Amino acid sequence: MSCNLRPAIVLLSGGLDSTTCLAMARQLAFAPLFTLAFDYGQRHGNELIAAAEISIAFGAAQHKVIAINLRQFGQSALTADLQVPKDRRPSDMTSDIPITYVPARNTIFLSYALAWAEVLEITDVFIGVNAVDYSGYPDCRPDFIKAFEQMANLATRMSISGRRPFIVHAPLLYLTKAQIIRRGAELGVDYALTRSCYDPAPDGLACGRCDSCTLRKAGFDAAGLTDPTRYA
Repeated sequence: MSCNLRPAIVLLSGGLDSTTCLAMARQLAFAPLFTLAFDYGQRHGNELIAAAEISIAFGAAQHKVIAINLRQFGQSALTADLQVPKDRRPSDMTSDIPITYVPARNTIFLSYALAWAEVLEITDVFIGVNAVDYSGYPDCRPDFIKAFEQMANLATRMSISGRRPFIVHAPLLYLTKAQIIRRGAELGVDYALTRSCYDPAPDGLACGRCDSCTLRKAGFDAAGLTDPTRYA
């Protein structure tokens, strides 16, 4: 374990990946940890409840929920009245950019994290994007993370004033879903707290058929672990 002993902001959606990312930041000795979630007009609030509970469980110094209305733009099954794709094969998920992609979401989220980082004088931000087992989103690619980091170091007072460079940490980037789950299990993540489903039932049960549920179930199977999610 390295001993950074410096603070960090972790983007926390309440899902499997971001929670594992939070656990990895803690394991890497970043402290204190600040968590950031977004009420962006998504289909359900289950993930925001989960993010708050997870933040408490990890002893975050502060948890913020930023309200932004991406529903006013629409064009995503997560922010508009469009049908969430179901029962797709993994090969189908990477053949094109799916309708569950929210335009510019990670760019917006990281920009808010950058603004908060400047206020807190923090130079490290963690995001749980993944470029292996994911749904083909363009803002989950290594090139995007690198480009945002470069932009941040050109656009902020703290970076041009001679302090440490701003760093976007994406520790899950090249891990499979099974590797992410195994790593989280090693770090003691309680995956029963996490929510992954794009289209849960009114009672909160995961649909078990959307891309996110499919990837989650396959990941737990490949990891040889039991998925604690309650499926419809």
